[in-house]
Amino acid sequence: MPAPTLLLEICAGSVTSCLAAQTGGAGRVEFCDNLLEGGTTPSYGAIASARDKLHILLNVIIRPRGGDFLYSDIEFDVMERDVIACKKLGVDAVVIGLLTADGNVDIARTKRLVELAAPLPVTFHRAFDAARDPFTALEDVIRAGCNRLLTSGQEASALEGRALIRKLREVAGERLVIMPGAGVRLNNIAQLVAETGCVEYHTSGRAPFPSGMRYRNERVKMGGPGQDEYALVETSADLVQQIIAEANAAFERLPSG
Repeated sequence: MPAPTLLLEICAGSVTSCLAAQTGGAGRVEFCDNLLEGGTTPSYGAIASARDKLHILLNVIIRPRGGDFLYSDIEFDVMERDVIACKKLGVDAVVIGLLTADGNVDIARTKRLVELAAPLPVTFHRAFDAARDPFTALEDVIRAGCNRLLTSGQEASALEGRALIRKLREVAGERLVIMPGAGVRLNNIAQLVAETGCVEYHTSGRAPFPSGMRYRNERVKMGGPGQDEYALVETSADLVQQIIAEANAAFERLPSG
């Protein structure tokens, strides 16, 4: 059996960020819109453009809105249609997360989306981190047919949740890939690799880039309070490259076996 290799997934909020992730050496992107809301499904045109331009793996989040993960029948209908659209566009996997009102994984609806996505792999996202019990939720995610779990270990960041992440990896074994995400940075990726033993990691690798606008009407604001509308925050290819180098160095120091 070949030795495992480390993979970095970039949470990309635009086609520009998808391409920067690819240039920086990432193995996969999770393509989202509205990153400030935790990510929602990008437009059909954006997904099509990303698919045409990327040769690395393209995963797309299926999430109709920000907020919680309890979806109405109308919202679930949208999710089903988005899964079908993503398959037609040739994406490599979809990313989902659904809970019941009691904080459990919505197994029936998760299974439905997994079946609809087949034969594409499916990642269950950080809705898991809002679930009532992590080990019950882990088994439910596996039972629903998902292939990968993105988690911060039910804490604000993966670094804070690293002990649970390691335990989840041990319990899941070969049944599911556990992928730490949330607050994964250049300055902590080595510690996460050393203390979780995971082989896949999720980060945005973002940095601010100045706007090209020369004329600026400072009286008009259309974003949220305190948001700088003349700074574009995109994935940085250089930062991605640095994170990968740091992660690989830490991965090579792990004891074999």
